[in-house]
Amino acid sequence: MTATTVPLDTDPPATAMRRQGTAALTLGAIGVVYGDIGTSPLYTVKEIFAPATGVALNTHNLIGAVSVIFWALMLVVTLKYVTLILRADNRGEGGGLALTALAANAVRSRPALRRALLLLGVFGATLFYGDSVITPAISVLGAMEGLQLVTPALAPYVIPITVVIVIGLFAVQRFGTGLVGRLFGPIIVLWFAVLGAIGIVHIVDQPAILAALNPLHAWGFLMERGWFVFAAVGAVVLALTGAEALYADMGHFGRKPIQLAWTGLVLPGLALNYMGQGALLMGDPGAIENPFYRLFPEAWVLPALVLATLAAIIASQAVISGAYSMTKQAIQLGFLPRMAIKYTSAREAGQIYMPAVNWMLMAGVLAAVVGFGSSSALAGAYGIAVTLTMMITTVLTYFVVREGWRLPAPLAIGATVFFLAIDALLVAGCAVKFFDGGWFPLALGLLLFGVMSTWSRGRDLLLKGIRRDGLELQPFIDGLDPRTVHRAARTAVYPVADPSTVPQALLHNLKHNQVLHERNVVLTVVFHEVPWVPMEERVQVEALGHSFWRVTLNFGFMNTPDVPKALALTEPQGLRIPVFETSYFLSRETVVPTPGGGMANWRERLFATMSHNAGGVVAFFRLPGNAVVELGTRVNI
Repeated sequence: MTATTVPLDTDPPATAMRRQGTAALTLGAIGVVYGDIGTSPLYTVKEIFAPATGVALNTHNLIGAVSVIFWALMLVVTLKYVTLILRADNRGEGGGLALTALAANAVRSRPALRRALLLLGVFGATLFYGDSVITPAISVLGAMEGLQLVTPALAPYVIPITVVIVIGLFAVQRFGTGLVGRLFGPIIVLWFAVLGAIGIVHIVDQPAILAALNPLHAWGFLMERGWFVFAAVGAVVLALTGAEALYADMGHFGRKPIQLAWTGLVLPGLALNYMGQGALLMGDPGAIENPFYRLFPEAWVLPALVLATLAAIIASQAVISGAYSMTKQAIQLGFLPRMAIKYTSAREAGQIYMPAVNWMLMAGVLAAVVGFGSSSALAGAYGIAVTLTMMITTVLTYFVVREGWRLPAPLAIGATVFFLAIDALLVAGCAVKFFDGGWFPLALGLLLFGVMSTWSRGRDLLLKGIRRDGLELQPFIDGLDPRTVHRAARTAVYPVADPSTVPQALLHNLKHNQVLHERNVVLTVVFHEVPWVPMEERVQVEALGHSFWRVTLNFGFMNTPDVPKALALTEPQGLRIPVFETSYFLSRETVVPTPGGGMANWRERLFATMSHNAGGVVAFFRLPGNAVVELGTRVNI
């Protein structure tokens, strides 16, 4: 999944897109959406004919292998993603978590199935982090390996230079991607134009490669492999990495620009380059050492290397920004604790920087670069996370088209079985590389899934503990005697997770300070399983008596939860909350693991640790720091 740039809450994506022309959006889509899949020609063909696949380098196999790549792009990317899945938008948004929310909502009447789909979608999201580690490593390393063709003397410097580029890439993230983003489109347009043009040059020399357009050659190539077909498919998968980005960035660019970019430039550029590499190898089998760079005359290798490096950095930037966006969505859906989020653009809320995610990703990428040492070694780790994500997307899409869209069962089941068969072949092809590195993204995904599921379950148990130990709010308010309680002439806002119980901070305030405020607001922030909640649905106000109000703020998982800004919307409903006369009283829960509770003891300890180290409520909800009072409380789970 790649970066999504989303407007501020008052300007949802559809409105922003109407302000831009299709041409501008298509250019942006080329730069952001297709960077990952666009760098696949750097290493795909070389890996198909690596010794481990058992594919002999001859004309027959070259035509068959290129045919498999071409038809994989047609079936998986063009048919599945561009034609079908781009239609499954969640109020204009796409991506793994948006699709998960859409599928879960379609089966909301079946709680057990809904919970299972949510967990399945979250597991798919965790696999994206594996992709976010491997993509920068393999893309930059694959580009830098061209240095060996400039001069073999540079071979020892490939890894050190890659490490420097990776560190530099992550170090500049805190400055935001707005300026660099404007350069993405033209550079990637040039990249795809060069891919296609150099491919045509070699196709003219060996026009026999055009036989790869016949799908029978792809079928024959796969059938001839026997059990080795999985090894070959595991290499072909490299040509498809980045396909999920088409769907992930739909919210910003829209369906039509992404489709136009694919059919008008990206697919032709990729297809021509793969055929060009096949044509080159038909005439010069020795070029298999690096068929991409050998496409170019010797004098052009260095400029091609520079362009490939820029393309690799852009591809890396896309998944890094995507990891920020994915993490923010997971936090707001309740699957991760709060983390520091810095907004790097005054106009675009989607341009964010998350320091903790940034440095953890950098550590993972550097470990992958140094640990694997080459793009060929990383190719073994690349693919399994992507293909499993593709399979999960197919399963979730079935529930959207069948339960949500109410399409006929034979059509929904038939399409799902067809795409699942392709996905299963791709997953099996990557599974044979498990011990060659495929374990790496899978282990990372399972680790993160354990963390995210523990946090979600822990929050449920925490809420149950608060309800169990708390006082009911309405009876407490009804029992207040206004004559015996001193009132402070200000407004107190009590953010709580459970609005039916008395906030612990209010009880502490009443107990220790023996005071209530003139206006008391029990505030609950609810994140819904939709990307955007419009402003007219943002606030609900309920008067409880004795100057108490219960206020609910509704946000989608793509909204920016600016609480003071949202509270200004309560005035038309009869509740005025003056900005400079309001204090926020926060209950800081200290989680106490209890043996024999709702989770295994180690999970409870993990949840307690995450809860203790969670980012502050103040920054996350954009509360004014000089108006916040925090009071602690202990909760057993």
